[in-house]
Amino acid sequence: MKAMVLKKICNMNENSEPLEMIDLPVPEPGENEILIRVSTCGVCHTEIDEIEGRTSPPFFPVVPGHQVVGRVEEKGIHANRFNIGERVGIGWIHSVCGKCRFCLEGNENLCDEFKATGRDLNGGYAEYTKVTEDFAYRIPDVFSDSQAAPLLCAGAIGFRSLVLTRIKNGQKLGLTGFGASAHLVLKMVKHRYPETRVFVFARSEKERHFAKELGALWAGDTEEMAPEKLDAVIDTTPAWKPVIMALRNLDYNGRLVINAIRKEERDKESLLGMDYSSDLWMEKEIKSVANVARNDVSEFLKLAAEIPIIPEIDMFSLEDANRALTELKLRKIRGAKVLKID
Repeated sequence: MKAMVLKKICNMNENSEPLEMIDLPVPEPGENEILIRVSTCGVCHTEIDEIEGRTSPPFFPVVPGHQVVGRVEEKGIHANRFNIGERVGIGWIHSVCGKCRFCLEGNENLCDEFKATGRDLNGGYAEYTKVTEDFAYRIPDVFSDSQAAPLLCAGAIGFRSLVLTRIKNGQKLGLTGFGASAHLVLKMVKHRYPETRVFVFARSEKERHFAKELGALWAGDTEEMAPEKLDAVIDTTPAWKPVIMALRNLDYNGRLVINAIRKEERDKESLLGMDYSSDLWMEKEIKSVANVARNDVSEFLKLAAEIPIIPEIDMFSLEDANRALTELKLRKIRGAKVLKID
């Protein structure tokens, strides 16, 4: 099978080609696994974190990709949840121990044995991939394969972030960064909290214009102050400086939710500019988002089908995965980037 693989850590720039197309054997499903013929796979900023070493894979070469949609090609002898030919998806969560206190409490995203698709095991930048059947999801009929792919991570992690804000209808929400996840959060907010006003902070004028098209009340640069104090902010950027600006935009008792697997080391000194009395005092909170649980994915897919949430899509071929990643790195974003594989 054809696969795009990462063979080593490297720093990306506008001319980067960190992934290489190679031929790999088609994986064989284990007893409780299903083999999936991949149709589409979303492109996520987490892949850039993997490439640049902020969340390094444990082995090389590795096939990235954790927003996978395809059809069941083959089943292990004990796999019976899905039928051959049925359409399924795979998200970031690939497996957990199932026995620790976090797993038993429903917080499996915090499991020490959490394994991630496309990082700890081969993912969806390939013609085939496999997964334990309990970590695959049925895709609602309302979505095409390309529309469903970004829902499996950008949508699911956005859903978890929104829940963690504890926002109530009518309160004011800020979104810092406006890529694949944030634009889906805005769609969720318009449905679940119709009286909530959304304020977007983004470096790109195109992203700010896009946010207002989707219903944001206000959109400004990441270093601007919103016209009103906010009850909660979700930060989806890889940088540190937006953390300071988000805290400054929060009202008393406000909550900042950081939806990022890593923050870039190069500007961590920005935190030294934090002033406790003006930026963090008055019971403001910072909450991080760690991975997703299976329930996040399944609950979000139900919500997305109910609304329905149809993500904006920018399509690429598997061979163009490097170009898609480079555009993402350079913040050339309108919606979600998706690889067409089958």
